[in-house]
Amino acid sequence: MDNDIKINIKDLNLFIGNKHILKNINISIPNKKLTVILGPSGCGKTTLLKTLNRLTDLYPEVKVKGNIFIDNEDILHTNKNITEIRKNMGLLSQQPYPLPMNIFRNVTYGLRISGRRNRKILKNRVEHYLKQVNLWDEVKDRLKDSASQLSIGQQQRLCLARGLAVDPEIILADEPTSALDPISSQTIENEFLTFNGNYTIIVVTHSLRQAKRIADYVIFMYLGEVIEQNSADEFFNNPKEEKTKEYLKGIFN
Repeated sequence: MDNDIKINIKDLNLFIGNKHILKNINISIPNKKLTVILGPSGCGKTTLLKTLNRLTDLYPEVKVKGNIFIDNEDILHTNKNITEIRKNMGLLSQQPYPLPMNIFRNVTYGLRISGRRNRKILKNRVEHYLKQVNLWDEVKDRLKDSASQLSIGQQQRLCLARGLAVDPEIILADEPTSALDPISSQTIENEFLTFNGNYTIIVVTHSLRQAKRIADYVIFMYLGEVIEQNSADEFFNNPKEEKTKEYLKGIFN
């Protein structure tokens, strides 16, 4: 695979029962760039994101056909353990889900279950990743407090730190700021911009403004299909497809 491409999706179709949800998806996601999957609610954005770490496997009624190559490995047709595939991806949901334990143990959870238990190393990792998400100064004296005591914006940054601590190559984010206040939203966006160049980041959003602020590359979906994909500059300033032009003008959302 081209070194500039991290994920290559070919002829991907997804069905829930008899309902055709994702239709002939063919996209290439650039390596170590921030890609936004954009489109109105219900167009298949989140479902597409879930195929990337095979969360769709959790639903027996879901059938997936096609290929998803991450680097040179087709993760839909591999003998690799699904846990290994998911370990390579940090995941941020719409609502933050801190684990029911203290702040310190939230960050080290993934490290500990993979066998890394040296206390000094864990302490250093916690400080490093909390600093990376701009949370350390706010919680450094509260590491033994329950994560549930944090504000929702702090919880989202904690979940991001937890995902980063296991050294993923890919960050998947599903409407990661939709439940946050404007200041917390801006903080998360700024973190993504800071990480850019170190991770392949894929953000699902229906916010045009957010996409314009953060995207290097844009994939536009409508009714389960990819309508257009291009660099953010080309997508916003020189859209090719009529449906894209209508969406950018706000004719539908």
